[in-house]
Amino acid sequence: MSDKKIKVTLVKSLIGTKQDHRATVRGLGLRKLNSSALLEDTPSVRGMIHKVSYLVKVEG
Repeated sequence: MSDKKIKVTLVKSLIGTKQDHRATVRGLGLRKLNSSALLEDTPSVRGMIHKVSYLVKVEG
């Protein structure tokens, strides 16, 4: 698979967001505000990030 990793950080609160967007953030491994996760750069992860792009910051 891909050796490339991307760092995803939750920068906006989940309060008032759709339930499926909350589930997507949870699926990315993010819990609290400013929590980060180091994830494989795969198409499925990219799609999840795109869905909640207004809530997260992506690096590298």
